[in-house]
Amino acid sequence: MRLAEHDGKRLLHQHGVAIPRGTLLHAAPAKDAQGIFKAQVLEGGRGKRGLVRRSMTGEAPPIAAAIRAALGDETAPLLLEEAVPMAREIYLALRIDGTAQCIELLCAPEGGVEVEHAASLLRCGIEPEAPGVLETAYAALRAGFAPDLAARLARLALRLARILRDEDLDLLEINPLGLLPDGRLVACDAKLVRDDSAVFRHAAPALSAALEDAALTPLERRARDQGFQLVELEGGTVAMITAGAGLGMLMLDLLADAGCPAACFMDNANGGPAETMPDRLAAAFEIAARPEVKAIMFFTTLASRGLKARVDALAAALRANPPTKPFLAGIAAGHAALRGYPLDQARADLAAVGVAALHDNPHDLVRAVAAAVRG
Repeated sequence: MRLAEHDGKRLLHQHGVAIPRGTLLHAAPAKDAQGIFKAQVLEGGRGKRGLVRRSMTGEAPPIAAAIRAALGDETAPLLLEEAVPMAREIYLALRIDGTAQCIELLCAPEGGVEVEHAASLLRCGIEPEAPGVLETAYAALRAGFAPDLAARLARLALRLARILRDEDLDLLEINPLGLLPDGRLVACDAKLVRDDSAVFRHAAPALSAALEDAALTPLERRARDQGFQLVELEGGTVAMITAGAGLGMLMLDLLADAGCPAACFMDNANGGPAETMPDRLAAAFEIAARPEVKAIMFFTTLASRGLKARVDALAAALRANPPTKPFLAGIAAGHAALRGYPLDQARADLAAVGVAALHDNPHDLVRAVAAAVRG
């Protein structure tokens, strides 16, 4: 869950991190209001879209109205903050490095757009309670900052790493971190993303929850109500049905590499029902009805659950709702799942209900899907 800037900054403030003074506006601002107006949306690039604008005396009402018009919402919440005089802008972020299984510190001497890809980006792993962690962070930051500032940034980075851990965040990014003329460090903008699997441990901020709900498409909202997660993807040519984030991401990448990107992504929801396959199929078929979508792909893995039960359920769902585009399936089944029901029999049973192909290897499945997409 991504937190709105207002909610993310409030969380940082609760942990003692300095932020600009500001207020959340739902109505028109006073004529004499001054500062920075910021649209509260859950995506980046606000500055390029004219959704972050500075107001001088007398300019506030038309500026707020212009931002809301760009959003298409006359009552959209806007954050009005004081304009902070910055002597320098710095990029500072902590994120979960899934490959190294650690918290990674990222810092750049200059903040700004696309800074994450800058050649001057400083990196190091940071374990909040490890011996010598402060010295490790300082050594990494010393490559881009004077000793005094590097030491202060190292202490702030350690505090942020503890916040990231305690608040179950995947990402805590401050861009820019403002260095003021008096030496203070202020988080002038912040992006915080909370691990979805830990949301149950934290009360969802009202603004962020409302923005997240408003951003859902009707199909995504229906999937949520049915107990699974669905994300519609623009430009996709394959309606993809999977269960599990890791498996879904694997197939997403394989389809993209094959030149037939997925039109959707599906995942299990925490606490959701055990069986959502008919609902997943129905959602995928709705997506497949779009002219740009050329095929439907189903892929799952089975360890101990019997292959026959899965095939019977899939066949029943397809008989009730026959696919309108080529339907290709993949099932990677372990030895226990195959007991008494070989894959060749599964292929025959699924072919009888319109499944164009059944593979047990994801690479073979994607190659078959790519061939179907190309006609």
